[in-house]
Amino acid sequence: MSYLEISVLDGELFCRLARGGAAHLRAHCAEVNNLNVFPVPDGDTGDNMSMTAEGGVAAIAGADSLPIGEAAKRLADGMLLGARGNSGVILSQFFSGIAKGFEGTTRAHIKTLAAALECGAAQAYGAVMSPAEGTILTVCREGVEFAVRRVTDESTVRSVFSDLRNEMYESLKRTPELLPVLKEAGVIDSGGAGLYYIIEGMLRVLDGEAPDGADKAAGDAPAAKNISFDAFNEDSEMEYGYCTECLLRLQNKKCDPESFDVSLVTDFLGEVGNSVVCFKNGSIVKLHVHTMTPEKVLEFCRRYGEFLTVKIENMSVQHTNHTEGANEAEAEYESSLASISHIDGGANDKDESCRKAVGTAVVCTGDGIAEAFRELGVDEIIDGGQTNNPSAADFIAAFRKIDADTILVFPNNKNIILAAKQAASMYDDSEVRVIESFDIGMGYVAVSAMDLLEEADADSLAAAAEEAMAGVTTGQLSTSVRDATINGVEIKEGDYIGFIGKRMVTSEAALVDAAKDLIDAVLADGDKYMLTAFCGSELSDADALEIEEYLAERYDDIEFYFLPGGQDVYPLIFVAE
Repeated sequence: MSYLEISVLDGELFCRLARGGAAHLRAHCAEVNNLNVFPVPDGDTGDNMSMTAEGGVAAIAGADSLPIGEAAKRLADGMLLGARGNSGVILSQFFSGIAKGFEGTTRAHIKTLAAALECGAAQAYGAVMSPAEGTILTVCREGVEFAVRRVTDESTVRSVFSDLRNEMYESLKRTPELLPVLKEAGVIDSGGAGLYYIIEGMLRVLDGEAPDGADKAAGDAPAAKNISFDAFNEDSEMEYGYCTECLLRLQNKKCDPESFDVSLVTDFLGEVGNSVVCFKNGSIVKLHVHTMTPEKVLEFCRRYGEFLTVKIENMSVQHTNHTEGANEAEAEYESSLASISHIDGGANDKDESCRKAVGTAVVCTGDGIAEAFRELGVDEIIDGGQTNNPSAADFIAAFRKIDADTILVFPNNKNIILAAKQAASMYDDSEVRVIESFDIGMGYVAVSAMDLLEEADADSLAAAAEEAMAGVTTGQLSTSVRDATINGVEIKEGDYIGFIGKRMVTSEAALVDAAKDLIDAVLADGDKYMLTAFCGSELSDADALEIEEYLAERYDDIEFYFLPGGQDVYPLIFVAE
C-alpha cells in the first residue's frame, strides 16, 4: 500500500509507522550496538533503543482505531516505562513530546505533525541536564528543523518523513566533527543511528515497503515456545506452582472502578500464593502471583471485572529448563507493564505500619557484587549494568518492594541515570532520590559510607554518599573487540584494555600486564589508602594471585581486598578510595 499523497495522519497510520520503525531498528540492532566508542564487548545502545521502542509498540496493540492523540499517548507511555539507557530515555521523551503535540487531536494535518515533531525535539533536549552536541539530540533536532522548514501547503506525510530521514542521515555523518571522542574512535553516534533507523523504517511504511525485520516486529504474535515435554511427564509432581499474570479491566456492573480498593485482590493473592505484585491504574489492575491454584485467582478476579490478558505457566517446567522459561516470563511481564500509562503508588495495598523511613536500591550485575551490596544493608538489587540496562519499569517494581518514605537509588552507570530519574518522576508513593553514581566503584563506596542500619535521615545518608563518592577512582579491565586508538593508546583487537571513566589507560596482550598498568593509574595520585578488586567470572586464580603479589610488593602502604564479583565483560574492576 502506498501513502504518497496522504496529507493527514490518523491513528491507524501512526500505529503502522510506529511498528515499522521498531521493526527496522530491531533489524539493525547489531550495527547500532557496534558503534560504541570504547571497543569493549558492551555495546548496548541498539538493544536499549529497540526495547524502548518495542515497549511502546506493545502498548498500542489494538489501538489502530483510536484518534491519533490517544494512540500517540499510548505509544509514549509504553516507551516511558520501557525506556532503557540514555538513548532509550531520550527516544521515549521525543515520542512523549510528539504525543503532547497530538493531544486532543483525532487526525493530524501536516502543520500539526510539524508542530508535534518540534515539541518532541524540545522535550528530548529538556530531558538532559547538559545536552551534548554530536549525539542523538543533535540528529533529532537537526532532522526536525530541516523537515519543518520545508513544510508547505503541498507537503504530504511522506514528504515530511522523507525530509526528516534525509537530514538525520546527513546530521549523523556530521556527529564525529561535533564530538571528538567519536572522531577518534572512528564511529558515528550510536543513539543518532538508532533514531535514524526508526525514522527510515517509518518512511518505508509510507513507501509501501516492508521495513527490514518487519516479520519480527514487536507486537506481532510471538512464535510458539519450544516446550520440553520431558520436563513435566506423567509421573511428575507439581512442586513450584504456576506463574500467573493478568491484566484485569474493572467493570462498572461489577464494582465501582474509581473507588475500588486493590488491597482486596492483593490480600487474596497473598492467601493463595507468593511473589505477589499487584497495583491499580485507573480501571486496570495488573497482577502477578506464583500459586498452586491459578483457577482460584481467575475466579476471584472475575468478581470485579474481565481479563484483557491472562498468562499461566508451569514453573516446574521453567525450573527444569534452568530458568530459561522464568526469564522469558519476566520479560513478558515487564512488557505487559508497558501497557499501563502510569504507575500508581497504590498506598491502599501496603501496610503503613511496616513502612521504612529510608530505603535503598542499587543497580549491579554479578552475584558477588550483589551480595556485597546486600551485606551493606541495601534493600533491593536491580539486576543490570553494561549490556543489561534496566528499564523504568524495573526501577518502579523495585520501589514498590521497598515501600519507604524516601528511596535512595544508585544507578552505578552513567547510561542508567536517566532511566532511574524517569522512573523516579513516574513514582508517586515515595520520594525517590537518584544518587548519580557513575560506576560500580562509586556506588559501592557510597553505600559503604552510609550507616543504613542506624541512620534514618535521608538528607544525612545522601550527604554521606555524595561525600564518599568524591574520593573514588574506578578502573575497569575488559577485552577489545576492534583495533582503535583512544587517548593516544594503540589498541589491537583481542587486547586487554584498562580505562578510568572515559580515559583509556592501557592495552596489553596479557591480562596481568594490563591489570598492573591499570592499578598504577588508579593509584597514581598517591592519596588512596584502600583498593578493592571485584573479580569477574573469567579471571583465573593464577592471574588473581599474580596481581595480588604485585600489589603487596609495590604498594605495601595500600590495604587491598580481592572479592568475587562474578561480573561478565570486566574480568577486574578496581575501586580505589
